[in-house]
Amino acid sequence: MATLQSLRPSFCPSIPPPNSRTFPPTPFIYSPKLIGSKGVSVALRHSIISPRVSNSQYSPQIAENLGDVSIFTAAGEPVRFNYLWDQNQGIAVVALLRHFGCFCCWELASALKESKARFDSAGVKLIAVGVGSPSKARILAERLPFPMDCLYADPDRKAYNVLNLYYGLGRTLFNPASAKVFSRFDALQKALKNYTIEGTPDDTSGVLQQGGMFVFRGKQLLYARKDEATGDHAPLDDVFDVCCKTPVS
Repeated sequence: MATLQSLRPSFCPSIPPPNSRTFPPTPFIYSPKLIGSKGVSVALRHSIISPRVSNSQYSPQIAENLGDVSIFTAAGEPVRFNYLWDQNQGIAVVALLRHFGCFCCWELASALKESKARFDSAGVKLIAVGVGSPSKARILAERLPFPMDCLYADPDRKAYNVLNLYYGLGRTLFNPASAKVFSRFDALQKALKNYTIEGTPDDTSGVLQQGGMFVFRGKQLLYARKDEATGDHAPLDDVFDVCCKTPVS
């Protein structure tokens, strides 16, 4: 059986195009120098290049469209997205994971679990959704472990389709962005201590689905990032940055 050490890549990937979108609820004042290129400007903040573009990727009604989607709690109860957080002023981080049998899903879930106390103290609701049945979600919840009260299952990938997240063989296996996971090698090893492939969905077409990270305040989309490939996750510091700049009512 291949070890994690043997899976280290032997190539240097190119830097993928920016894929995060930040939509402030109120105008923020950015003091660093802005660099513009073909209508897209980026701000240098805390040594992070963060793309700032319009919200044309998603319609203003994206929260309402997502709200109509029905998924399942890890316990197997159906629930609609618009019941998961306060649709007026509540702030929610919605993490769309890959399938429950993916080791990168476990790695991101582990990072979210370790950050949950920080989200809670900021008054932010954490919602983690994975591809697979509720029984597959419970495998991750029990073995990682991960809190059941913020874990959900989307076996038909309805939310992923509404959010137009990436899908396909190329994104899953052959995108250079996948190599990013090896920069988090220690965290990956820790997350996989009790890993089992039994979390893989019965409908194996789900293994080609990529995830993404979104922040909402009520029905307003504040932040959107589509994972370019397997193992390419939104930096949680960027997510916290958006949450902390958004006042909780």
